[in-house]
Amino acid sequence: MKHFARALCIVLLAATAAPTVAQMRTYFDVRVPMRDGVELSTDIWLPDSQRQYPTILIRTPYQKAPQFRRYQLSYFIENGYAVVLQDVRGRGHSDGEFHFYFGEGEDGYDTIEWVAQQQWSNGGVGTSGGSYLGTVQWLAALERPPHLRCMIPTAPSGRLFDELPYVGGAFRVYRMLEWLNQQSARADQSESVAEVDLEAVWAHRPLITMDEFMGRRITLFKEFLEHPTLDAYWDPIHFDAEDFKKIDIPFLTVTGWFDGQQGGTLWYWDGMNANQSEDHDGYLIIGPWSHAQTYMGGGLEIGQMAFAPQSVLNIQEIRRQFFDYCLKKSTPHFAAPRARAYVTGADHWHELETYPPPLMQPTPLYLHSNGGANSLDGDGALSWTAPAAEHPDRFTFDPQNPVHILGLAEDQRPVQWREDVLVYTTAELEHTVEILGRVFVKLYASSDATDTDFTAKIQDVQPDGRAISLGSRTAGVRRARYRNGYEKTELLTPNKPELFDIELFDIGHAFLPGHRIRIEISSSAFPLVNPNQNTGNPVATDTEWQVAEQTIYHDSARASHVLLPILVHED
Repeated sequence: MKHFARALCIVLLAATAAPTVAQMRTYFDVRVPMRDGVELSTDIWLPDSQRQYPTILIRTPYQKAPQFRRYQLSYFIENGYAVVLQDVRGRGHSDGEFHFYFGEGEDGYDTIEWVAQQQWSNGGVGTSGGSYLGTVQWLAALERPPHLRCMIPTAPSGRLFDELPYVGGAFRVYRMLEWLNQQSARADQSESVAEVDLEAVWAHRPLITMDEFMGRRITLFKEFLEHPTLDAYWDPIHFDAEDFKKIDIPFLTVTGWFDGQQGGTLWYWDGMNANQSEDHDGYLIIGPWSHAQTYMGGGLEIGQMAFAPQSVLNIQEIRRQFFDYCLKKSTPHFAAPRARAYVTGADHWHELETYPPPLMQPTPLYLHSNGGANSLDGDGALSWTAPAAEHPDRFTFDPQNPVHILGLAEDQRPVQWREDVLVYTTAELEHTVEILGRVFVKLYASSDATDTDFTAKIQDVQPDGRAISLGSRTAGVRRARYRNGYEKTELLTPNKPELFDIELFDIGHAFLPGHRIRIEISSSAFPLVNPNQNTGNPVATDTEWQVAEQTIYHDSARASHVLLPILVHED
């Protein structure tokens, strides 16, 4: 199946074959001045004829040189566009100092307006790119450059504290250290730690000196840890309602059910829908794709989940059609539904006027047990019936022996034999349960610690017993000190039951007859986030460890449940 998926992707890319180099004009390392005098290295690719063209701009921290071929950008030259690739500040051949997303809005504005003034430009600029390259588009759009006509931000991050650099308030220490180390010089530094004992690095405390223990002082890593609440430090890159009201250009945004930055993509989508008119010119595509596949094109399987051939879209052609509509005005409208969402399991696309769809009905599926839901051998169950009088479940969380997360769409049973993992499963389904939208676990719990984490996963249990994970992160996390918001921290009162809202982000999936739905509850998701040391101390400087005793309630007064966005089909 993997070979077939790879072959199909090659065929789709071949359909957009690149022209020969002779059909292009190229200008490498053009120095584009920013408002503060810093110059950014920029490559320009033009069709061979001496005309003025609409321009597609891509700004990247990942060194621009290989991106033209990797992203098949010659396809746009062939279709009458200029393509501009730029190393962001402090990366590649650009001057200045790299500082994450801070400042990318102004640099994007300055670059867009510089492009519009060039003799080969017709004044119309559209932006494209995925991941970091997607977020910089939103930041530039917020600055309202006059010549920015549209954008295609794919898989952008944007939900601070729920995505990067924190998830549910828990710091993504391992990913952030890895990524920031990679960006710590003008060239990629990934290989610099190839021989480092990373297991020893991950075990190091305090977190604030983990970078130095690894061998490199990383200012941004320390800054992120020094700002553990949503304070003024984050304001320049944190969008609020007023920010979304300022953006009035057409956009097409793309994410996937297995995209780790799905939360950011839908943060911007939700923000635009909530703060723009109902007929704003925005479009959304959500496919059965991982992070990279959202931009490069999807395959026919992820992990142990396979998809139908119709799941693969010619995303490059869709981008061209959108740019033709916005930059060439060659069509009166973009011939696409407002939102497209692929449902795994059922293997079909929904074309929607809005997302989430109005026929989505949030429906609780309740946790049950006789007090022994620990592990696959336990008595945990799920049903649509609310609990009455039931014994709570208990487990011991040792942060120095955390539960490991497994891969996307992989069988989760290997970790479900642990006593510190609670497992709740429905009976075999008699009818299809199709969900499309945001999934939440509403967990009533207590701890004898003043701070801790609670984690949740959702799985489709196959007829053969495999528990295939769903969702963009495998696990959702709620750090207790942030249970009432990210603006401040509030420690727990030991052993006091409280409600913990754990988001599993958006899922489009059909649980088929004969399958079962499973919810897994624990207190760690290593290495997605650092294990909570359970002390209540400041996370950045904590060197102590405490074992926590956790209690999960499911009774008439505290009915823990997963809230499923069930799609109700019209007759």
